[in-house]
Amino acid sequence: MAIGWEKEMRDALGDERLFLDITTREKLSKDYFWYSPVLDRQLKDKIADGIVVPADEDDVEFTLSFAHRHRVPVTVRGSGTGNYGQAVPLQGGLVMDVSRMDRILELGDGFARVQCGVRLGVLEKKAREQGQELRIYPSTFMKATVGGFVCGGSGGIGSITWGNLWDGNVLEAVIYTMEEKPRRLVVRGPELFNYIHNYGTTGIVTELTIPLAPRQEWMQTIVHFDGFEQALLFSESLAKDDSVRKRLVCSVEWPIPSYFKPLAKVLETGAAAVLLETVDGTLGAITALAAAFQGRVGHVIPAVSYRKAIGLSDFSWNHTTLWGLSTDPEITYLQAGFSPESYLEQVRSIKAKFGNEVLLHFEWVRSGGKITPSSLPIVKYTTEDRLYEIISYFESAGVKIYDPHTWVLDNGGRGEVGAMQRKKRENDPRGLLNPGKIH
Repeated sequence: MAIGWEKEMRDALGDERLFLDITTREKLSKDYFWYSPVLDRQLKDKIADGIVVPADEDDVEFTLSFAHRHRVPVTVRGSGTGNYGQAVPLQGGLVMDVSRMDRILELGDGFARVQCGVRLGVLEKKAREQGQELRIYPSTFMKATVGGFVCGGSGGIGSITWGNLWDGNVLEAVIYTMEEKPRRLVVRGPELFNYIHNYGTTGIVTELTIPLAPRQEWMQTIVHFDGFEQALLFSESLAKDDSVRKRLVCSVEWPIPSYFKPLAKVLETGAAAVLLETVDGTLGAITALAAAFQGRVGHVIPAVSYRKAIGLSDFSWNHTTLWGLSTDPEITYLQAGFSPESYLEQVRSIKAKFGNEVLLHFEWVRSGGKITPSSLPIVKYTTEDRLYEIISYFESAGVKIYDPHTWVLDNGGRGEVGAMQRKKRENDPRGLLNPGKIH
């Protein structure tokens, strides 16, 4: 950062909200991009020129106005648990760490209004104390912030019932634009789509209102199957059974369960596993359904033990990949959408082609109201060329890939971004908000 800016920013923000030391800049210029060996190579040396830690919206407004005036890029950061380099400053400039904006502003009947830096784990605890709970959250929820999840995530635990972020799981957002005089926007309805999973490119989210669900008592169950196809058929049947309330239906083929070291004593060697969170009182239904698909219940964590120790959701979604990386650092992952109608044929084709070079992991979700087999396959990584050969084969089999090895929204998990590109030009005319993340 140019030395002339330091005094102006320090006079306004003070030493507690502006950091220029190398240790802080290196730490807060990184997220979990190292899940991808491609991104790790490309992003590990990127670093901000300074870190701003706003205490409130006035600090956000000042920083954006200051940066606009001096043509300094601004990259927003929650707790840095994203996997795609969302929080990495490609062109230096300022990283805005919003983790101190962590007030729960209102817990109402069926909703929570919070500052962007509130941790999802804290919000879940507070909500459950009042007879409510989060609808959806990522496996990193103990660290992840509400703003980081909305702006960098898509779905997670609870999506089997409530869908993804776009499925009515954000009610309102307060947005600051990056202009000489930043505007404070209160956004609702379809306009929210320009700010969900936006990496902070179209505006800085400072406050969010999200819906809450009535609190449930959740039982956790591991069901074992000799074959992965039986596990998938069971999972599909359970996912579609609305008489069993669910928070998690996660299916993994062997040897993925061997990565889950804390569960080693309760997992069957060689068996595919389905990890479940279902409402208390559903064990009989699960046991009967498992038997219909030649499966058996292997382990039960009763509802009274929920959140009192490590839970099954700690091995689901991208925590599955994290446990794999702790055992085998030569793996990576993909994000894939299989066909609800022909996913078994796609699975057979992929396994016939790649064997254990690709290990399959499914998370069943309700996307746009339809039960869908979403997948986070684990891939043995050798070269980038080979990785994209595998991706090409998935796509040739009709499997949609949301590439987790790119930081560009257009190419990754966002899909159509035309409306967001127009909104960015309107809200960020100099292109300084997280530049390089959207084309």
